[in-house]
Amino acid sequence: MDLAVALARWQFAVTTVYHFFFVPITLGLSVLLAIMQTAYYRTNNEMYKQMVKFWGKLFLINFAIGVATGIVQEFQFGMNWSEYSRMVGDIFGAPLAIEALLAFFMESTFLGIWVFGWDKLPKGVHLASIWLVAIGSNLSALWILIANSFMQQPVGYVVRNGRAEMTNFWALVFNPHIFEQWPHVFSASVTMAGFLVMGVSAYHLRRKGKFHELFKTSFKYAAIYGVIGAILVVVNGHGQAQHMVKAQPMKMAAAEALWETEAPAGESMFAIVDRANRRNFVDIKVPGVLSFLAHNNFTDPVRGINDIQAEYEQKYGPGDYIPPITLSYWLFRIMVGLGFLMLLIALFALYLTVKDKVDTYDWFLRLLIPSIFLPTIAISVGWIFTEVARQPWVVFGLMKVSDGVSLAVSPAELWISLIGYILIYGVLIVADWQLMVKYAKKGVEEESGSHQTAPAQA
Repeated sequence: MDLAVALARWQFAVTTVYHFFFVPITLGLSVLLAIMQTAYYRTNNEMYKQMVKFWGKLFLINFAIGVATGIVQEFQFGMNWSEYSRMVGDIFGAPLAIEALLAFFMESTFLGIWVFGWDKLPKGVHLASIWLVAIGSNLSALWILIANSFMQQPVGYVVRNGRAEMTNFWALVFNPHIFEQWPHVFSASVTMAGFLVMGVSAYHLRRKGKFHELFKTSFKYAAIYGVIGAILVVVNGHGQAQHMVKAQPMKMAAAEALWETEAPAGESMFAIVDRANRRNFVDIKVPGVLSFLAHNNFTDPVRGINDIQAEYEQKYGPGDYIPPITLSYWLFRIMVGLGFLMLLIALFALYLTVKDKVDTYDWFLRLLIPSIFLPTIAISVGWIFTEVARQPWVVFGLMKVSDGVSLAVSPAELWISLIGYILIYGVLIVADWQLMVKYAKKGVEEESGSHQTAPAQA
């Protein structure tokens, strides 16, 4: 691979993965905050107000760092990836512009109203502001994912004079890919917020401090929220995989290291890939399961890498259309494995909550604290798989990655900026981590005249 292309890819990958450490917490925690504040609005119980303010502080820290890490990405489209922008910028830029002008301004405006409106606005208006923050945050994600979905499954365009031009805006908005991608991202964000709140609550429950009942209630909300998110992750992931079989069959074949078309197709449990000879040294399979995952039956065929490669050579011309198989294979398994692990943890947390036994399982509370990072790992791995397994395409079937890099960019400039981004983003990550840990450990700050009571309604 050309060095400039490799460095440009690494640079965008580093900035994107860093940025996406924060995005899911914003998406998921905003909705959970709105639910908690709705409970305060309904019950007028001060404990819920304290609960919302505590988790809101962690939300604001994460939101601020998330905005700071996201700004750089837009500049990269015009610098490292100017050829990509020249080719598809008229299409790709439209949803990004809508995201910034509509969703982000909506989100940030009402977030300011929410932060400074405590005890100044009517309770109903203040409650509406946090719900509008949650809606705005997730609308923002939706528009960005609409842009990404065009890269996964380009629709509503025509190529004129070497550039892709939009012919149908609504085809772009209602891209079939978005109906699988956005629910998966949203449910993953719900899971991430649930695990964050469970983990921090577990820390305080073990300390058995003054606000024990508050964190027990937070834990209950987070357990329910986490279970809902984890179930939806599994269900949506299954639907997304089935869509992938149709829209990007090479990606599914790479995820399974499936070299030859099989009918019925077995689910690979462990494989050692021989990329040079297009086969697997070792491949342990469960018969028929991949056919079921792909087609909801145990008999239909699943296409293999070699057949798809031959088809793409006829359709797109000579070339290697096979993504990194070993990396795609294991990324897919890590993502799926962590998804099911989180579902089991969340279900057990909910079981303990229902039985009112959370305090009696100290080992589980200890386990939940490091489990905060499980959704982050799973989401990061999932996004890396999504982009890596689409190679060599930057826009599937339309533009290769090697054709999207700026012609003027030099490896020396890329090295300097890549190192700079890693250092700067590293500092931001450390700052975010220290602030989150500081205020998470600090606990609830009791307001003058307030007192803790048991919740009237949960």
